[in-house]
Amino acid sequence: QLALLLIRSHLRGNKGRGVSGTVKLKAKVVAALPFALTDPQLEALAEIEKDMASEKRMLRLLQGDVGSGKTIVALLAMLGAVEAGLQAALMAPTELLVRQHLASLEPYARTAGVRLACLTGREKGAGREVTLQKLAAGEIDILIGTHALFSDDVAFKDLGLLVIDEEQR
Repeated sequence: QLALLLIRSHLRGNKGRGVSGTVKLKAKVVAALPFALTDPQLEALAEIEKDMASEKRMLRLLQGDVGSGKTIVALLAMLGAVEAGLQAALMAPTELLVRQHLASLEPYARTAGVRLACLTGREKGAGREVTLQKLAAGEIDILIGTHALFSDDVAFKDLGLLVIDEEQR
């Protein structure tokens, strides 16, 4: 545990860049939600936004039960990066989970005018090339994918936030 604490401290000490948005996109999505955000969700989001605005790199664990709203908090944080002119990515461990995230986030992304795409090992050929070209050109705001996001041919124009969904890991 001490070794992990030292590694984490070292990583957080590396210089990052402050990222903050205008909250316009976040407001559109919050207005479209069929529920009100809970106090714990709002507190978690406020802490994440504070970390994102800092010049230090953010290493944060958002933990909660299934259905507690972790994904919507992650989306709202990613919208902060998008509002700042950056891209965001959500990495999930399985293609099934990527597709679930895509389906659940797509309506909110559409409401906010955010360009969403997915990338998994299944995408091959011309379709994959088009996605990669759009990503490199900054024409995709949020990319949802598996570990395929870390392939050598994947290049973001300007990645500002990466969210890793590792299901209880």
